[in-house]
Amino acid sequence: MDISKRIYEVVKKIPYGHVATYSQIAELAGDRKMARAVGNALHKNPDPDSIPCYRVVNAKGELAGKFAFGGAGAQAKLLEAEGVTVSDGKVDLDIFQWK
Repeated sequence: MDISKRIYEVVKKIPYGHVATYSQIAELAGDRKMARAVGNALHKNPDPDSIPCYRVVNAKGELAGKFAFGGAGAQAKLLEAEGVTVSDGKVDLDIFQWK
């Protein structure tokens, strides 16, 4: 299985109402050093309806840039619809990170 497919399979497992970091996804996909590859794969997400890439945030809990998920604020809206609190463009990883 190629790396993108492994990444997508891990992202599909992030539970509703939770987030994961790029490095967490990388580690679960087989190589914790490939966090940048996670970002690249998610940017090319072939099936956003079943691969919830909006649940992936950076190591500080910060949301993706304005280009992602349909523009500024879109990722926050998707997360908030699942009960994830977003404050100043960040998610509290102590509360919402997938363990």
